[in-house]
Amino acid sequence: MQEPAITPEIIAAHGLKPEEYAEILRILNRDPNFTELGIFSAMWNEHCSYKSSKKWLRTLPTEGPQVICGPGENAGVVDIGDGQAVVFKMESHNHPSYIEPYQGAATGVGGILRDVFTMGARPIAAMNALSFGEPSHPKTRSLVSGVVAGIGGYGNCFGVPTIGGEVRFHAAYNGNCLVNAFAAGLADADKIFYSAASGVGMPVVYLGAKTGRDGVGGATMASAEFDDTIEEKRPTVQVGDPFTEKRLMEACLELMQTGAVISIQDMGAAGLTCSAVEMGDKGKLGIKLDLDCVPQREENMTAYEMMLSESQERMLMVLRPEKEAEARAVFEKWDLDFAIVGETIPEDRFLIEHKGAVVADLPLATLAGSAPEYDRPWVETPAAPEMDPVPEVDPIDALKALIASPNYAHKGRVFEQYDHMVMADTVRVPGLGAGITRVHGTNKALAFTSDVTPRYVRANPLQGGRQAVAEAWRNLCAVGAKPLATTDNLNFGNPEKPEIMGQFVGAIKGIGEACAALDMPIVSGNVSLYNETDGEPILPTPTIGAVGLIEDLDQVIGRDAREGHVLLLLGETTGHLGQSALLAEVFNREDGDAPQVDLAAEKAHGDFIRANREWIDGCTDLSDGGLALAAFEMAETAGIGVILDAADTATLFGEDQARYLIACSFDKAEALMVAAGQAGVPLQTVGRFAGETVRIGDAEAPLAELSRIFRSAFAEAVG
Repeated sequence: MQEPAITPEIIAAHGLKPEEYAEILRILNRDPNFTELGIFSAMWNEHCSYKSSKKWLRTLPTEGPQVICGPGENAGVVDIGDGQAVVFKMESHNHPSYIEPYQGAATGVGGILRDVFTMGARPIAAMNALSFGEPSHPKTRSLVSGVVAGIGGYGNCFGVPTIGGEVRFHAAYNGNCLVNAFAAGLADADKIFYSAASGVGMPVVYLGAKTGRDGVGGATMASAEFDDTIEEKRPTVQVGDPFTEKRLMEACLELMQTGAVISIQDMGAAGLTCSAVEMGDKGKLGIKLDLDCVPQREENMTAYEMMLSESQERMLMVLRPEKEAEARAVFEKWDLDFAIVGETIPEDRFLIEHKGAVVADLPLATLAGSAPEYDRPWVETPAAPEMDPVPEVDPIDALKALIASPNYAHKGRVFEQYDHMVMADTVRVPGLGAGITRVHGTNKALAFTSDVTPRYVRANPLQGGRQAVAEAWRNLCAVGAKPLATTDNLNFGNPEKPEIMGQFVGAIKGIGEACAALDMPIVSGNVSLYNETDGEPILPTPTIGAVGLIEDLDQVIGRDAREGHVLLLLGETTGHLGQSALLAEVFNREDGDAPQVDLAAEKAHGDFIRANREWIDGCTDLSDGGLALAAFEMAETAGIGVILDAADTATLFGEDQARYLIACSFDKAEALMVAAGQAGVPLQTVGRFAGETVRIGDAEAPLAELSRIFRSAFAEAVG
């Protein structure tokens, strides 16, 4: 088959700007052929090269005594003591999930799981953060149904518990949903596997499933905006097989025990191209591939298709040659392909042969290290104008409006489709704040959360970025976990627009400040840009995933509330209503500034919670919906009525930060008051648990009635 001639239209279709193509001509001192153009396109697109974000990502704090491996590998690695490490990362599969919801979401789960077990870790937990358009939008129901089914279908079959996450709805996601997948695994701290190749003449081995035509051009598609040609992009979405992935994981972990692995890399975005280039570049070596040796499931595949296919459940490894027979036997036992497809070479070359001919001969280091890096123009997001006054509302009516919204209703219809008990180490079911998983065979546990409030980030990127990290910190502290580190999934619109780039820069600054102040370094992550359809961007959504350690399961703080328990509020309340859930759900307004985030207060209050856990029976942080929503959720979980002393709208629904709601007996409340006085942190009584109603000031409603609304609203809104 003759390759197409390189035309300006072909170049543009590959997502390359004229000046980028000119740089390719300068590097090669010749015209690239079609396969070479595809390889450059794959390595230089936004999804793989981070060309618009690298400058700012370098400013994030990534180091700490707990960090074994920071950004740059498949996943981050953090020490949890006793010779063990937690390996984790968050990754987006936004564009594929909008085009083909089930497979897009399913392969997002598969990809993030491979990132974890590639490092030598057995996955122990998964989460997801999902953003959809308005419930009334014609695509929303099918997107929610397909995405949730895809996550459950892949994760449940693979056998990893999905223990937490978030789901939101907003008109800004009507044309571009977000599917952010998180996974974490456990490994021995001294047995982490990396991707840098080493040694000349070492075999390069293809492992796993066969290569097909699914996902060809997927990374390039994920680096572009959507328009009315969206349906034509369906063939760029990958197709997953969780049972094959399960076998691949077991085979890889068994292989790693043999000492055969020099380096290993999963084939994710840009498939064989990206995995080979990254392994060679990190090891300062060249790679030679013979595509005739690549296992193929379709006939007459071209070199271009094989190099850019994103078929799932595949790995690439550099092998110790003396271990070949032992390694091959492992993969044959698991009924998976094991094929030597190339070797490492001393020259800086990416040399690819197919059917006896050289089909690509490129400088390898240039593909990885010389991708364009842009310092995009950006403008600071203007300060939010003074907001109009918020009228007083009946607190029960306002609470009903919040819990009747799919944004704040009970999400059981989502997480009940996920198996959260597989592996038998899940300590806390989803829907109760941070998820908790026992470290198998020990009395330790790990807590996981993901957080962001996109309205805040749009109004004030700096404070919104800070708040995403701060809320993750609070969610971990509220269950008694010591926060260790974070991963990020930075979802934004078109970075070529200065106002969008300004959102990105502001959020990065806020995230960096918060991670530094709270000692939660960023150890891995993902950037997803060009989340726009017909020029309309999503809300800026920098999702923060965070991991915390609980040294002893007896130290877990529950959400227990009992008849007669006192409700205490830790933190200052000014009644900040700008960009609040109350404004959005009750008044259909999204105005005002985001709440200010006092990082010193966040640190002090989180430390206080963990230091005084013996006096705390139940705890939750305050975020969207403020005091009223947090108190209702604690009451609803416990099945006990609650009485709140406050009656004014700002105190009840304000979203001031650095606050926790605590439930405990009267005697424990006295002890906490003394401890708060000694620590210099603000703590006050705000109500109590009693009866069978929710009473706020003079307004009252049966808890059973509110619970029915809370537990049925999601299904009524989106099915």
